[in-house]
Amino acid sequence: MSYEAQLDQAIGKLHEEGRYRTFIDIVRHKGQFPHATWRRPDGTEAPVTVWCGNDYLGMGQHPVVLNAMHEAIDDTGAGSGGTRNISGTTLYHKALEAELADLHGKEAALLFTSAYIANDATLSTLPKLFPGLIIYSDALNHASMIEGVRRNGGAKRIFRHNDVAHLRELLEADDPKAPKLIAFESVYSMDGDFGPIEEICDLADEFGALTYIDEVHAVGMYGPRGGGVTERDRLAHRIDIVNGTLAKAYGVMGGYIAATAKMCDAIRSYAPGFIFTTSLPPSVAAGAAASVKHLKSDQAIRDKHQEHARILKTRLKGMGLPLIDHGSHIVPVIVGNPVHTKMLSDMLLEDHGIYVQPINFPTVPRGTERLRFTPSPVHGPLEMEKLIRAMDALWSHCALNRQELAG
Repeated sequence: MSYEAQLDQAIGKLHEEGRYRTFIDIVRHKGQFPHATWRRPDGTEAPVTVWCGNDYLGMGQHPVVLNAMHEAIDDTGAGSGGTRNISGTTLYHKALEAELADLHGKEAALLFTSAYIANDATLSTLPKLFPGLIIYSDALNHASMIEGVRRNGGAKRIFRHNDVAHLRELLEADDPKAPKLIAFESVYSMDGDFGPIEEICDLADEFGALTYIDEVHAVGMYGPRGGGVTERDRLAHRIDIVNGTLAKAYGVMGGYIAATAKMCDAIRSYAPGFIFTTSLPPSVAAGAAASVKHLKSDQAIRDKHQEHARILKTRLKGMGLPLIDHGSHIVPVIVGNPVHTKMLSDMLLEDHGIYVQPINFPTVPRGTERLRFTPSPVHGPLEMEKLIRAMDALWSHCALNRQELAG
């Protein structure tokens, strides 16, 4: 076998389908985000505005966060020095877990190096704790949830996206005595739609199932203290396990689950993804804790975030661009062709200094390729106007259809 030829074939297939992804090298500048510097492949540099970042609230540059990180690194040094079980648990990790437990109104929280690992490790471990567990998973759940469910070796059922009636059918068809868990999300990041949380909780009560919700694209941004959509809708008490991230609205890095003390204790004791992973650096834990604490009382930044998202969606709709709008902060503009999507992304970057990555299969279904904009409180009127003018011009230049998709 020619291993090189196989690699060429695999990569070549992505090029042929217009799905090959390239890294865009950018340098963020503290205090100037969303403005950054793009380092082109030829070594030259150009200013860009980032419109696809997950630092939704700009907390990655907030003085409260940076000061906490500086203090922690001055006190402790760089890394944690080990796994949580072997010298890698510090006061910073414990303080962050306490902030997160309080955020979600739970007894405890458990830190992971990312929300992906938190989902994968937790969902793949639960069948060890509850033999015979059946997991009911929304069809559009994140890849980390899919991987965790796939690897756990237990029974799984996939229900159609946000289809509570289909979920009921699946629950009714299984042994009523079998342990069950329903896994879903509060905000689905590609379309920006919300999960039917209350209806799913009602079914969980009826069928004796645990509830597991991914609030990754909601924590920090929804609810009076940033506890997510479950807090906003006063449903947090009905969720057994909450998964969240510290790398999006909180602007740092890491993931977590929040649940009962016994649940967190069991996961930390049985999940290989937790046991054998070096813990977050203390400085990262300190910055994340400062961010979580700050956002519990900064409603103004959440309001401004939602306002900017509404303005962008209104203006894009006004131009007739095919926008999906479910009322969240995520702004997907459908192009519908991977080659055209990449072309638009390249032209926005090279000709207009606007950085937005193309979203193609397998992240989204074929035929729904898109540009996914994430406006933030620090995207001001000038950045907004520049984006609108560029999209209007390029949409006409590429002769793309103008129509509004139903939200």
